[in-house]
Amino acid sequence: MKTFKNLYEQIYDFENLYQAYLSARKGKRYRDQVLQFSANLEDNLIQIQNELIYQTYKVGRYHEFFIYEPKKRLIMALPFRDRVVQWAIYRVINPILMKGYIADSFACVPGRGAQSAIQRLQYWMRREERKHGREYYLKLDVSKFFYRVNHTVILDILRRRFGNDEKLMWLFDLIVNSEETPFGLPAGYNPGEADRIYETGMPIGNLTSQMLANLYLNELDQFAKREMHIRCYIRYMDDIIVLFHSKPALHQYKAEIEEFLNTRLLLNLNNKTALRPTTLGIDFVGYKVWSSHIKLRKSTARKMRKRLKFVRKQYEQGKMPLDKVHETMNSYYGIMKHCNSFNLRKKLSETYVLRRKD
Repeated sequence: MKTFKNLYEQIYDFENLYQAYLSARKGKRYRDQVLQFSANLEDNLIQIQNELIYQTYKVGRYHEFFIYEPKKRLIMALPFRDRVVQWAIYRVINPILMKGYIADSFACVPGRGAQSAIQRLQYWMRREERKHGREYYLKLDVSKFFYRVNHTVILDILRRRFGNDEKLMWLFDLIVNSEETPFGLPAGYNPGEADRIYETGMPIGNLTSQMLANLYLNELDQFAKREMHIRCYIRYMDDIIVLFHSKPALHQYKAEIEEFLNTRLLLNLNNKTALRPTTLGIDFVGYKVWSSHIKLRKSTARKMRKRLKFVRKQYEQGKMPLDKVHETMNSYYGIMKHCNSFNLRKKLSETYVLRRKD
């Protein structure tokens, strides 16, 4: 395996820190933390640089809050200066990691978002159904993935790539084993012996968490492609689809993948695992995919209508400017243009007429 040199020095290079600052502030430049940091930008960047050079950097305390879409999740946000550090790491390390990913790994990879994933899935469905007629799919979902990423395992994976750079490994260890937080287990989730605080989990919301999560499951990708020789295999973060024309073969694939997850990555599959014919359509990244067409998932459409109803009410009461309404509408139309959604778009255009009260 190829080794790399001077990566740590590239991370704390002042130009890299400045570009990391620009990336971290994108869309947030008028928030208080960002304004305070920007007011003494050069001094703050030099302070971060010195802390990295002399290895005195410490991860700041996380701000915790919940989001409820698509389900209740605990999000842990770092102070702005720590987000600059994370972007500095990401800019140097992620391009190297991406070169080792399979072509059918999506999410958190530039140019490989949800739309690319569903287009690839539909391509495989069309191709396999033409060849074999009746086709089946195996859908796998890792249980509580971000909360159960094992620190020892991820650091071992990183060490195989970057073990010759002791300072870089020090930084990875500092981020993975942060002392400021138990990495936020979900509400109502009681950690067992294998999930002791500080030994598993990565905070949802961190840029490095997304990067390391992809690297973690890349181990499964390589196993599925190189050792199991599965042809039609697609992964979008912790959602995995496998296509094949034989149900017994898919049951065998599931058993081998589950054993690999259990023994090598210390993860489990959840009860969303399914094995069905592709003619029923495949729920994947917010859409339902057939070989002939793609529709927006019903739950996604319901959430969209609920959100637009709220936006319209906020606008009518003078609590939301028109440009923000347009941003929301444009983002939803962007989602709908990738699927067969003519009737839904027509209904939304007719229903959500804006009228501001005097």
